[in-house]
Amino acid sequence: MRVKIFSFLKEHKLSFLIALVLLFAQANFELTLPGIMSDIVDVGISQGGIASTVPDEIRESDLSDVELFLSDDETDQVEASFSSADADGVRTFGGTSEDRTELESFIGEAEMLAYQFEQGVSYGEFAQAIERGATAPADTAGNLERVFGDTVDISDLSSLVDAGVLAKEQLVESRKELTSSLGDAGESIVQSRAIEFVRQAYEDAGVDLTAVQRDYLFAQGLTMLGYALASAACAILAAFNASRTSAAIGRDVRHRLYERVLDYSPAEMNKFSAASLITRATNDIQQIQMITVMCLRIVLFAPCMGLGAVVRVLATPTGMEWILVVAIVAIAIAIGVLMGVTLPKFRIMQILVDRNNLIAREILTGIMPIRAFGRQKHEEERYDEANRELTSTYIFTNRCMSLLMPVMMIVMNATTVAIVWFGAHGVDTGGLQVGTLMAYINYVMQVIMSFMILTMISVMLPRAGVAAERVLDVLDTNTSIHNPSPERCVTRENGEGWRGVVSYNDVTFSYPDADMPTLEHISFTARPGKTTAIIGSTGCGKSTLVQLIPRLYDVTEGSITLDGVDIRDIDLEELRRTIGYVPQKRMLFSGTIESNIKYGDESMSDADMVEAARVAQAEEFIDAKPDGYLSPISQGGSNVSGGQNQRLSIARALAIHPKVLVFDDSFSALDYKTDATLRAELTRSASGAAIIIVAQRIATIMHADEILVLDDGRIVGRGTHEELLRSCPEYLEIAKSQLSASELGLAEANDASAEADVIQDPSVKGGER
Repeated sequence: MRVKIFSFLKEHKLSFLIALVLLFAQANFELTLPGIMSDIVDVGISQGGIASTVPDEIRESDLSDVELFLSDDETDQVEASFSSADADGVRTFGGTSEDRTELESFIGEAEMLAYQFEQGVSYGEFAQAIERGATAPADTAGNLERVFGDTVDISDLSSLVDAGVLAKEQLVESRKELTSSLGDAGESIVQSRAIEFVRQAYEDAGVDLTAVQRDYLFAQGLTMLGYALASAACAILAAFNASRTSAAIGRDVRHRLYERVLDYSPAEMNKFSAASLITRATNDIQQIQMITVMCLRIVLFAPCMGLGAVVRVLATPTGMEWILVVAIVAIAIAIGVLMGVTLPKFRIMQILVDRNNLIAREILTGIMPIRAFGRQKHEEERYDEANRELTSTYIFTNRCMSLLMPVMMIVMNATTVAIVWFGAHGVDTGGLQVGTLMAYINYVMQVIMSFMILTMISVMLPRAGVAAERVLDVLDTNTSIHNPSPERCVTRENGEGWRGVVSYNDVTFSYPDADMPTLEHISFTARPGKTTAIIGSTGCGKSTLVQLIPRLYDVTEGSITLDGVDIRDIDLEELRRTIGYVPQKRMLFSGTIESNIKYGDESMSDADMVEAARVAQAEEFIDAKPDGYLSPISQGGSNVSGGQNQRLSIARALAIHPKVLVFDDSFSALDYKTDATLRAELTRSASGAAIIIVAQRIATIMHADEILVLDDGRIVGRGTHEELLRSCPEYLEIAKSQLSASELGLAEANDASAEADVIQDPSVKGGER
């Protein structure tokens, strides 16, 4: 599911890479801050700003004391790194940073011993250290016992070495033996005492220790500020990149979805309800866009931060790594349980959102009949039921997700307490510094915070995953109506070469998943300059029959040809440009009267627009409006009457000068006078087009050149009005239900006999079938 969310990033690989680089840099900058804070506490405050055991300035006498505990090679390195003594006897470090690093590896141990002897060492401790030296002569301790009293200081030690009583090599061996005997806390002890020696050396050399501390804190503060600003800059750039990329993804997905839906045939439209498609194009894409921002900004940042913090935790050996492992396991279990409970609910939630939108859309579009039948209370209860079900699902998932934060806070606080508790023992024994403990707590909190961030995102991921599935379901559903392959595609330049002869050749059609065919064995031809009318009872397949011409559906068996060419071999755009189709369901678009009439060709001239309106009998009410053709039209044509809507729809079809005109019950809202006038104008102005009319009213079609009578998906009669009155009982029944015998041209006396003759003559009806 989540992979489907990230699939939308495939076309934005560069943005993804930029986000990864920026977030990695931001995480690295932020993870550097606890280390600087640790240095400020341990070095800037505890050590007075003295960061290195290699002093920048030292008196020659103090350096000589240190060299007592150094081997000859080590002494040579030290001498090479410091300048000659000045007039005040002060020597200055002049080596490189690499030289300083090499000296720090051993000079701290010597400084620790020099500091200890400056404070005075008891004879017993000194003797034990000498005896532990690997190369110490056996009688050294005895000789020294006769020389010293209770303590030994650095001057005594120097005198003994100068006098040859004590070998320098013995002191070097004792230094190494003493350092190794300190155990795990040895490095910390050596560091702290060496720093104390450097502090005294600075005082002896006349260095301002306050200035040293101030300069160190100022430099570290500037460094911390620089890292913070760099982190902020990366965060701003990452947020900008994430917002820009998510907006582009939302735009592209929305465009692809609408493009795909516009290609759908009614079969695909029936698979997805209009309410569901609206939800998928708005709410679902918004979910994808929002989670994309989170992915590029937070989901990627959390692992970068978490992994970086884990590396730094492991690089700071404290013996408390098990605390972090326990915390991570507890968080992972909590997230796993929660996702297992809530994920099915998120799927149900999207279905309920569709249902909620469907009911709301039905109520809004059907407000008039709801009021007319006094069903407001019923519709309120119906919507309230759907709304309550959706609300209860929301509440359940939100309650489950609300448990995450307390769990995470408990884990985080318990982890902090455990680290402080066990870390305090390390500080007490000298094996851990306070600043290091503070940095360690920060790193562990960063790891836990990374999991908290991922947990917060996991609240949105399941729902966004469902939204992605729903959008991809639309994008992956291909239309059943396809353009012909280039090798068999038939085109005529600008469509001008088509004459408009439409032929149905033994056409059978079944809707997808239908048990029975809707149309069976339909054959007829509509020719230019002729009017073919189709009539029949409700549900007999009249609208389906004419919807096959512009390929809203494709025939199941047989074929439909235009000028002898199978319409499945004609380019779809060219085919539909050749046909003027007025659907049964009237639909005008928001805009103006002009934009609606010119909908088929925005470049058409105003003269063509006016002529189309005149033929459609719309000119009169258009001219009566103050703004004429620039009068506004509301969505769906809600601000015009049904008859005006129908006439504008007819004008829209006439304006493109089609070769085939299809009217699917498009005169039902017209009065008889307008109907008759419009048909007369059609016969005169569209004489070069084949006209196919689906109608319920006999008066609309009685003057057609050929009338087809449809019953249960089959043609049961064909001919002119007069012929069908004599030969087709179904047509006669429809006619008599609408017009009187005199209006039908039938004598009252002959009416019954004519009907009886039709019914008793089985050859007529059978022949038509």
